[in-house]
Parts: sequence; C-alpha cells; structure tokens
Amino acid sequence: MTNLSTLYQSKVDAGDIRPDTAQLAVIPEFQRISDGLNAEPIKQGFFRKPVRPDVKGLYLWGGVGRGKSMVMDLFVESLGDIPKRRVHFHAFMQEIHAKMHQARQNGIEDTLAPVAADVASSVRLLAFDEMQITDITDAMIVGRLFEALFAAGVTVVTTSNRIPDDLYKNGLNRQLFLPFIEIIKDKMTVWEMVSPTDYRQDRLKGGQVYFSPLNPDTRSQMDAIWSDFTGGHSQPLDLKVKGRTLTIPAYHNGVGRARFFDLCGAMLGPGDYLEIAQAVNVLMLDDIPALNRSNFNEAKRFVTLIDALYEAQVRLICSAAAEPEVLYLEGEGVFEFERTASRLREMQDKSWGTTSE
Repeated sequence: MTNLSTLYQSKVDAGDIRPDTAQLAVIPEFQRISDGLNAEPIKQGFFRKPVRPDVKGLYLWGGVGRGKSMVMDLFVESLGDIPKRRVHFHAFMQEIHAKMHQARQNGIEDTLAPVAADVASSVRLLAFDEMQITDITDAMIVGRLFEALFAAGVTVVTTSNRIPDDLYKNGLNRQLFLPFIEIIKDKMTVWEMVSPTDYRQDRLKGGQVYFSPLNPDTRSQMDAIWSDFTGGHSQPLDLKVKGRTLTIPAYHNGVGRARFFDLCGAMLGPGDYLEIAQAVNVLMLDDIPALNRSNFNEAKRFVTLIDALYEAQVRLICSAAAEPEVLYLEGEGVFEFERTASRLREMQDKSWGTTSE
C-alpha cells in the first residue's frame, strides 16, 4: 500500500499533473477510506470471529474535467492488495443485468440476491466512474443492489457529474428510486469537487479539434490527443439500447473514440446516438469520408449523430476528408447538411461545451 498524498506528490514532481487545491482537499477523504480498509478486524468476543469495521464510502461529484476520475484512480492504485475493482458504472450495471438474466434462465426466482452476493464475495471496494442513472431498469434495481453490497461490508466510491438529488431526475416512476438517494447519503460521504480549472477543456483550449484531410499526419495528431486524454489506458464500452448492444470501441474516463463507420456505417438510429451522447463527455471520431449520394445513408446517420452530440454539449474531436462546408457537396440532403456543417464549425470553438455539466 502507498500513501495517497505521497503518490499524488510523486505525480506532481514527475510533471504528470499540477497541484490542484480541490484535488488536494479530497485526498484526506480517500485516505480515511484507505485507513479503514486496512484496519485490523475488530474482536467481538472469545468465541466469535473478528469482523472488519464498516468503512463509509465517498460520492465525489462536480463538473467534468476537474480531475475526479484521476484522483480516484490514484486512490485505487494506492490500495495495494486489497480486493478491489474499478469500473465504469454503466458497464457494471450491464454486467449485473446479464448475470440476473442468467440466474433467471437457471430458474432462480430472486435473481438479484445471488448476483449481489457474488459481487460482494470478490471485492471489499468498488470504485465507479461516472455514476448516472438514465435507464429505468437500472433505477428499479440499484437500490436493492447497493443495500445488499453495503450490508455485506463492501465500500463504494464513485464519481459523478451530478449531485445525488439529481440522479434519475425526471425519470419514469422516480419516486421508487428516491430511497436509493437516501442510501447514498447514509453510506457515502457526499463531496463536491469545486475547481475553477477544467483540465479536459484546458487540453483543447486554443488547440485544433477538426483535422483534415485524411492522411498519416492527421491520424498522428488524433493519436496524440487520445494518448493525452487516456495515458494509453482504454477499453470498449458496451451500451444497451432497446435490448441491443452498441459498442464504443475505445473509452476511458468519459472520452470515447470510434471510426466513422463504427457509428455511421451500422444500422443505428436517434436512440443509439442519444445513448452515446449520454455516455461520453468527449467523442473522438476518426476518418469521416467525403459524403455524397453513394453513401447517403451513412451521411444521414452522421447528421443525426452530430445533432445528438450538439444538443448534449459533447466535445467533438474528429478527422475528416474535407472541411465541414465541403464535406457534402452533391446528392440528396446537401441543403440540409448546411446546418450540420455550421454545427461542426461551431463545435470547433475553444469555448464550446464549457457550460455543460
């Protein structure tokens, strides 16, 4: 185990990060959890087995780009051999649903109980990135799931862009979800990370986010930005949309990356693109081709994707065969594409998207 403050300072000394007062302020909370997880079991009598003390978790929320995930990752790294798992919240809930489905296939009536017990037996700490509830199926089971995990002694830390009271806001049957918010407040310290610095935007401030034409140089520039965002760490992110699985090929800490044909060459619709816009804060889209009547369907999907990203204030970084105004010059829909070209141009502005949650 490594002291978190020491690990943080080593990153500062190496020039990997710069000290931030908001990040430094929350480190004692993470250290409290680390100390609790490493505490000796409490003796409860001569004939009774010592038990480990319950350790209150942490709900760390605030605007995007403040370093919440980075500090949480350092915390997880500092824990050494303590059984733990760090996972994107959306991906975790998909796993829970899949395991519940399997239990149902095996004839188990209460499918959640064995799934929660299985999770609890494998970890003492769950670290979630980007807790958000947008799916009613998640909303209906998450309270029982977390209640079971906490009862089994699992400690939970999570990041989120929303205060707990705003989770599943305006969702269907939200009154059934409200007890989960109270569980969060009881079992986790709610901490707002307030920082004037948006590191994600700072990486892009004044920098190019639209690269054309398509050539080795633009690919290299896209790769450099991706490396800066992810440090070489990424994994696919599967999204469930109406019973189907939609995959963003590469994802890390709110930043997704895909090729044009991954998202626009497949039979996807508005619901899929809205789900993508909910799942990422930044989308890197590679290899947008010249658009015309020969790839009209792909062009229509691209327009829908850009609309979804624009409305959700998702930051777009892309490489394309041409500048927005000349990306689609012939074929049905040229006139309608003028709005998309305008949005692509607007989304290149360094201040665009800075008011998003």
